[in-house]
Amino acid sequence: MNELHYQIDLLKAMNAKLTAKESMYNLICSSLSDAFIYYSFEKDEYTTLGKWSDLFDFEINDSRDFETLFESVEDSYILPLRDTLYAEKRNESSASVDCRIKDSVNKWVNFSVKITYNDDLTPHEKIIIISDITKNKIQNDELSYLAYFDSLTNLYNRNYFVRVLGSFIDKAKAKGDVVSVMVIDIDDFKRINDGLGIVIGDELIQQLGDFIKDFTNDNVIACHLSSDIFAMAMYDPVDERSVDYLEKCISQRTKRSFNLSGGQEIQITVSIGVAEFPEAAESALELINCAEIVMYKSKSMGKNTIQYFNTPLINEFIASVEIENKLREAVFSHSFELFYQPQYSSVNHRLRGAEALIRWKDDKGTSIPPSTFIPIAEKNGNIIPIGKWVIEESIRKYMEWKEAYDYDFVLSINISAMQYKRDEFVADLIDVINKYHMNPAYLELEITESILIDDYHKVMEKLKRLRDYGIRVSLDDFGTGFSSLSYLKKFPIDTVKIDKSFVDTVLNDSATRIITESIINMSKALGFETVAEGVEQEEQYKYLNAIGVDNIQGFLFGKPMPASEFSDILKGLM
Repeated sequence: MNELHYQIDLLKAMNAKLTAKESMYNLICSSLSDAFIYYSFEKDEYTTLGKWSDLFDFEINDSRDFETLFESVEDSYILPLRDTLYAEKRNESSASVDCRIKDSVNKWVNFSVKITYNDDLTPHEKIIIISDITKNKIQNDELSYLAYFDSLTNLYNRNYFVRVLGSFIDKAKAKGDVVSVMVIDIDDFKRINDGLGIVIGDELIQQLGDFIKDFTNDNVIACHLSSDIFAMAMYDPVDERSVDYLEKCISQRTKRSFNLSGGQEIQITVSIGVAEFPEAAESALELINCAEIVMYKSKSMGKNTIQYFNTPLINEFIASVEIENKLREAVFSHSFELFYQPQYSSVNHRLRGAEALIRWKDDKGTSIPPSTFIPIAEKNGNIIPIGKWVIEESIRKYMEWKEAYDYDFVLSINISAMQYKRDEFVADLIDVINKYHMNPAYLELEITESILIDDYHKVMEKLKRLRDYGIRVSLDDFGTGFSSLSYLKKFPIDTVKIDKSFVDTVLNDSATRIITESIINMSKALGFETVAEGVEQEEQYKYLNAIGVDNIQGFLFGKPMPASEFSDILKGLM
């Protein structure tokens, strides 16, 4: 009897211990965020644990209930899920699959299976772990989107565009096909951004991006390359994926205004550059670069145009880049020289003055003409330090001559529009004049009409300050711009320079003679001094003298010369 009581107590104790362990396991499972299905192959029993009821509204009691589980996921995941849950049929110990839940708002779960086997390799037990991975999936999708797409336009970003374009090129190499790349840039976009704000600018980019996206397919890809620049690539460009077709569609769209959410209507033009594999380049990045180069060439030709790759154009661009790099070094080291071209009275040939002209030889001793490097300097901003150097060096040299030869003459200095627009221009100029104690009456600034047409009030304010200080102002290249004659009476100027293009044809073209004589007569009536530049022939000089030009500048009387040679001219006047 005592033995029986002992056995009963032992069983109770063991049962209590098992119950406690089961309670502990249930507590552990319920504290996790996962759901579990435990299956015993020996007993053919299923048990659901953890957060099962949070994920599903049915129970798994036998194998038939798995059909309900399979039906809970989207159809494309049923077979992968079935293979995963029955991994023992392939003698596998583990398997995993991600599935999207049917009839839910983007809900994803992961099914992970682990199986143990007996010594005879028959399956013993199986645990299926079901995890809600919706948050991770969304985060991964967002990271993938950022890796492939531009957030502003939903087009491919630059990196992914390059990758897909590379695959286009690889395919084209194997099949002997062509790949075209178009780079599209909105003309004057900075003006839109600065004038209307970046929000308006971004919306314009989005609308153009939406339009471009409509043309994309398996053989046409597009990306937002940067700022206001887009790129499109076409594999085997024919018919509706040809450059001509897409350019025509874009051109037709830009003829119509873009209607923005704030009520603004904006009409734009675009400049387009085109390059093709294999003609232009062998790699994706090189192909994009070639298309970008010819796009900028298109922009320099007047905008709203399309330009195609050709070797001379690229060579020209490379030469321009080389000059730009050398120019930066020259600005840093002041590797320039000033030449001086004399100006003489047309009446008595007395030296009236000299125009300071910048010259530059690169590190190989090759002379690079101002017509080549000045536009580059104006484009990249180097014209500002160059202009400062010209002002200081020419005034310093002038005062050196003044002390040595005591001859008063006019020093003419060309001023770029970019220099003149700077707020501190007048103050900086006066500081240099004071530094070298120059009489401002002998300094003449040559400005072009492009300076006068931008901001009338600011231009007038600066001109008045210059004139009040005693500095002379000359209107350079007169007659080549718009409404030139109107400037003669609107702006406070001292001298009018008649452009070389008039002097070149004045002997043979009656219309040129009429214009030239009108300029001189009006200048005299308004009390301005005149200088004719580019005089190379005796006949030109005689004609200009006869119609009353005050001063002559040109090869006939003196070419631009180094300071040492101009010193000889001054020495001869002593």
